[in-house]
Amino acid sequence: MTKTAWVFPGQGSQSVGMGADLFDLPEAKAKFELSDKILGWSVARICQSEDDKVSRTLYTQPCLYVIEAILVDLLKARGQQPDFVAGHSLGEYSALYAAKVFSFEDGLRLIKHRAELMDSACDGMMAALLGFDRDQLEQQLQQTPNVVLANDNNAGQVVISGTPDGVEAIINNVKSKKAVKLNVSGAFHSPLMAAAAAEFQRELDAVHFSPAQVPVLSNVDPAPATDANLLKDRLSRQMTGTVRWREISLKMPEEGIERVVEVGPGKVLTGIIKRTCPNLVLENISSAADLTNL
Repeated sequence: MTKTAWVFPGQGSQSVGMGADLFDLPEAKAKFELSDKILGWSVARICQSEDDKVSRTLYTQPCLYVIEAILVDLLKARGQQPDFVAGHSLGEYSALYAAKVFSFEDGLRLIKHRAELMDSACDGMMAALLGFDRDQLEQQLQQTPNVVLANDNNAGQVVISGTPDGVEAIINNVKSKKAVKLNVSGAFHSPLMAAAAAEFQRELDAVHFSPAQVPVLSNVDPAPATDANLLKDRLSRQMTGTVRWREISLKMPEEGIERVVEVGPGKVLTGIIKRTCPNLVLENISSAADLTNL
């Protein structure tokens, strides 16, 4: 039988109108109502807001988690099960939900708090680099204070994070085909998030984690794991640690995975993974309509 991994995208995959064909599904209605009660605002209304409220971190993270979790429920209701799961940054919470590490409600409360902390962050900046020399980048990162590798997506695409001076220095000193400053509120996945991570830890400590029903490839450590304490420890390091997605992608064929299903809006991860592992079968489930093609 073909080994399959479910992967879940994070911030940056959102779009106005996402989840539109899920809102009226009878089997999804209870989750949306519960989400609105926990959040204090309507996921459906934010996702359909034409002024792009869904792209504000405060709303983006909970909306993505809710939609991805509902897609997980719909997939499982149709008899689908993954052999491995992984998620990119925020998407790791959806992966842990899919592996039944915590309840939908606990995951959403964590995401709500995480989004509030990250939305209020005001220090630092992030930038994406495409088409660069990795050796030169690593050398410059070692020589430049207050900037780190935040997302190692694939061989030709990374995101750096740190103080404005640090990020600007890397952009100026590393040759790349393209450098794009990201419209985010802070230096995510860097030591500058330490204060927010410490505050978030108190919320994380209160949530019960169960052993994962399928192995999870974590952002800060791509080695497959099911141990509840280990998965919680990895998640606690995620806000300040590097998203090691390139290594996660490479780990998949090593574990015998042949098929990867991106569960969530857009096709961001599909494009990233294809660059690293062109022989994997890649599919997308971003809406109720996609479920009919399984």
